[in-house]
Amino acid sequence: MNNEIFEDLFVLEMANNHLGDIERGLEIIKQHGQVVRFNGVRATIKLQFRDVENFIHKDYRNRRDINYIKKTTDTKMSQEQYEILLDAIRKSGCLTSATPFDEASVGLCEELGIDFIKIASSDVNDWFLLERIARASKPVIASTGGSSAKDIDDLVKFFQNRNIPLALNHCVSLYPSEDSEIELNQIDYLKKRYPNLVIGFSTHEHSDWSSSMLIAFGKGARTFERHIDIEYGGVEVTPYNSLPHQIDTWFKSFQKAKEMTGGNCTQRRNLPKKEVTYLDALVRGVYAKRDLPTGYEINQHRVLEDFYLAIPLQKCQLSCRELMNGEVLSRDLSKDEPLEINCLDGVYGSNPSMQKLINERGI
Repeated sequence: MNNEIFEDLFVLEMANNHLGDIERGLEIIKQHGQVVRFNGVRATIKLQFRDVENFIHKDYRNRRDINYIKKTTDTKMSQEQYEILLDAIRKSGCLTSATPFDEASVGLCEELGIDFIKIASSDVNDWFLLERIARASKPVIASTGGSSAKDIDDLVKFFQNRNIPLALNHCVSLYPSEDSEIELNQIDYLKKRYPNLVIGFSTHEHSDWSSSMLIAFGKGARTFERHIDIEYGGVEVTPYNSLPHQIDTWFKSFQKAKEMTGGNCTQRRNLPKKEVTYLDALVRGVYAKRDLPTGYEINQHRVLEDFYLAIPLQKCQLSCRELMNGEVLSRDLSKDEPLEINCLDGVYGSNPSMQKLINERGI
């Protein structure tokens, strides 16, 4: 499975389906798309799809006292309106994604050419919906808020058995979430339990757009999700939504996290020359403790009887880092004189790469 498609991907959820107002939706796409382009990140703007007429039981469609039903009916969109929004998303330079909440909406994802399908935390064990999503054969990102370990295990096995790319987001389904509730150690848990998957962080915080990014990235999260909104039409922005300037801070924190964590974590880093040079200046060199004659053989068990270690380390001089045993002096060495590589017959004098290293370091 090509799970690399989720690496460093940002999912920008258009909160509450942009209140069902297409002009508001277009302005959200415009403002956040500019922030995406300015920061040079890879992002998808996500919509919500519901087949409203069938999603809500006919006897409850007019119930205004049930918030989820009211929100669903108030934000209903036509396919033509979705097409307009998706066109704007693509022109903004972003990828497309959607959360389908029913089987018919998965078909809409296929028809409209959605790039990614998102599974909401509430649907992790909705097997009718999951079966339909699997048939779409699109990359899937699933949030895990409120899910048991078995629920997640079953979900992972289901998509892996079908060879469908899957990413898992650590998520706490509290809107908004306090800092004390976001449980970032769960990223470690998910990475250890599912080492072959990209693990992400879907967050609903309301007080910070920097710290959790730095921590989550450091723990290995590689896809990230937030709800987005704008100040528009006098409508109050809910606390868990992010405005464009806050998303800008979030992106910049991501870039800072990448800068500070560096490169590959599976192999030793490449050492910069300035670091090596700095440390070489702190290394002790080998000096003769007394006059030593040509032909003197160095023995590792008594080396400190005839030599001592001190700074500075000089060019061509052996240091405390080199184990000396069986090396023979090719000339006389005076007391307090540095032991140089060209004074020795043996492995150091006959190894070109070793000669180059020792000749170039020190002062």
